[in-house]
Amino acid sequence: MIPSGPVLAGTRILVTAQRRSTDLASALVRRGGQVHVASTLGVESHIDEEALVARTQELIANPPEIVVITTGIGFRGWLEAAEAVGLLEQLLKVLGDARIVARGPKARGAIQAAGLVADWVAESETSKEMAEYLVAEGVAGLRVAVQHHGAGDDGLETALTGAGASTVTLVVYRWGSPPDPVAVQQSVREVIAGGFDCVVFTSAPGSAAWLSELRRQHGVDAALELARAGRLVLAAVGPVTAEPLIVAGFEPLVPDRGRLGALVRTIVMRFASDDLGIDVTAGRLRVLATTATIDNEILPASPSALAVLRLLASEPGAVFTRDQVLAALPGESTQSHTADVAIARLREALNGREVIKTVVKRGYRLAIAEPKEEV
Repeated sequence: MIPSGPVLAGTRILVTAQRRSTDLASALVRRGGQVHVASTLGVESHIDEEALVARTQELIANPPEIVVITTGIGFRGWLEAAEAVGLLEQLLKVLGDARIVARGPKARGAIQAAGLVADWVAESETSKEMAEYLVAEGVAGLRVAVQHHGAGDDGLETALTGAGASTVTLVVYRWGSPPDPVAVQQSVREVIAGGFDCVVFTSAPGSAAWLSELRRQHGVDAALELARAGRLVLAAVGPVTAEPLIVAGFEPLVPDRGRLGALVRTIVMRFASDDLGIDVTAGRLRVLATTATIDNEILPASPSALAVLRLLASEPGAVFTRDQVLAALPGESTQSHTADVAIARLREALNGREVIKTVVKRGYRLAIAEPKEEV
């Protein structure tokens, strides 16, 4: 049967980014996702605009041989600051005459959007690769301008000066406190409780900040258990963003290309994959964090109904007794008929769809679809 609803229908997704969070959330919502944004870090743009303008004037007066661009947002912010004081045309001339080195595809994209060309790109998106490349090429006696990313110097400038370069530092923005710390804390609590299907990251500092809050709430083990059970998917825009998550023991999704579009496609492909659904007689069943779907159509499942479906889906085809169903239900009822009532209400919510089978004198199981015979 061909699914009739969007792939991410019913999927609850937490976006931890501030930059371009609207674009990312919109792309996921268009595919059916239920998106919640709780930025783990804020961006303090043009934190010292006078210093940035002064450094720009210095570079115009004494142009560098090499310019290092570490982020797209930082490069665009630099050009905006120059334009505001009438220096954009002169700055673009300086950049056009220099050798430009970019840290990853997003930085390269911003450079190209300005009508310039990156002479070399660190595909790993790491400052370490950039430092190794430039030192190997030779920078002794050269003037190098370095536009830092939000976390500041991470060893790149130190490596360049150690190799004999004269460096000029440009800080366009820094990572700051989250715009809504309470929202971050609440969202992490919900992750720990199994309330999200997917958490999305777009920067390494953002990943690290989220993990810091997860540790503060003593939730790492719970999140890892959910991830290993297939109930929680972490997704990172690139390998650098993924690194803190990997070190913490997670196995995040990482697209082949470090772009938001590729990240969204990777998430969609993951939730469309066969191992996240069960073929029952009524169609393809997916049990998600806060709901369930049949062929990507959201079912009107109460917390009790969802608990029953989650139990039956934990071992597709296995028979579960009334006592096991009772133990899975919210609350503390000890009456066995409570399990029968929950099953009856679930069947009513399913509106005739064949999802659950009663096994006489034994219990209940999913109505697993019979495999089709090959012609």
